[in-house]
Amino acid sequence: MSKAEPTTTPIEGVALDSRVQWIDTDAAGHHHNSSIMRWVEAAEAEMMRRARLPEYFPEAPRVHQSINFSAKLVFGQLVRTRLWIDRIGTTSMTFAFEVCGRLSDSPDPRHSDWLTAASGELVTAHVAKGETASSPWPAEWISALSPFLISEARR
Repeated sequence: MSKAEPTTTPIEGVALDSRVQWIDTDAAGHHHNSSIMRWVEAAEAEMMRRARLPEYFPEAPRVHQSINFSAKLVFGQLVRTRLWIDRIGTTSMTFAFEVCGRLSDSPDPRHSDWLTAASGELVTAHVAKGETASSPWPAEWISALSPFLISEARR
């Protein structure tokens, strides 16, 4: 698994940088589709760490995910995964994400263009511990996650 290091972004949300590792690639040498969700889930875990919500994962199962693939990533390429909350509903939450590959490894910031390789969304539902059906998000969770909520106008 590649090591993910937090980076800053111009918007609230989370951005993690990593590199495409050999294990992330298929026989053709470009990223395997499943790598995208692994990088997105690493960003989601970082978001929950920053929000101080360690109890999130056992109580927030996936109910939907979709990925739009637009470019390939190759072994050794720098990857930046951005994740933000698009909507918090009564019992569900929609995250949006993009995974970009850096086109150049130049240390010169003028040569650090990024290409979006994948974008999409994932939806979780709140299912309280010991329950089998969704229930409203706890108010303290909504408060802790609101800094990561990004309206389309602010992206």
